[in-house]
Amino acid sequence: MIRKYTDSDIETIYEIVNDASIAYKGHIPADRWKEPYMPMDELKHEIGEGVVFYCLEEDGEICGVMGVQDVQDVKLIRHAYVRTNRRKGGIGTQLLHYLTNDSEKTILIGTWKDATWAIDFYLKNGFRQVSEEEKNVLLKKYWNIPDRQVETSVVLTNDK
Repeated sequence: MIRKYTDSDIETIYEIVNDASIAYKGHIPADRWKEPYMPMDELKHEIGEGVVFYCLEEDGEICGVMGVQDVQDVKLIRHAYVRTNRRKGGIGTQLLHYLTNDSEKTILIGTWKDATWAIDFYLKNGFRQVSEEEKNVLLKKYWNIPDRQVETSVVLTNDK
C-alpha cells in the first residue's frame, strides 16, 4: 500500500533514508558525504520546504519512501530510498509510478552523477538525462543546493 506520510512516520523515514543512502558512500564525492547522510533537522527542513513523502508499506512495515515537491511549474522527485534489505523488489518503481502517474507538470529528478544505479533506474522508468548545460540551469532554478552539488549531479526529466 502506498500512502502519504504522517508525522508519526518521521523517525522511520529518517531511518530508511540513512540506511539506503549508505550506497552512496565511496561513490559520491567525499566532500559531499556525511553521516548521518540526512540528519533529522535536515529532514524536517525538507518537509517544511514542501517535500511531501509517500511511503510504501507491506505487512505493516514501511519499505521505501519517496518525496515529491511542487516548485514553480515543475514537480521534483526528492529523496527516493528503499530499505537496503528490500532493494530490487519493485518498491522504488511502484513509488515512482504512483507519484508521476497523471502528472500534468514536467517531472524533474536530481541525483549524483556517480550514482549510476539511480540514473539507470530512472532511465529504465522512462526518464531521460538532460544535457550538462540544461542540468546547470535546472538545478539553479528549481533546487536550493550548493554549487559543488550542482557540479557533481545530473538531472533527469520525463519531458520528451
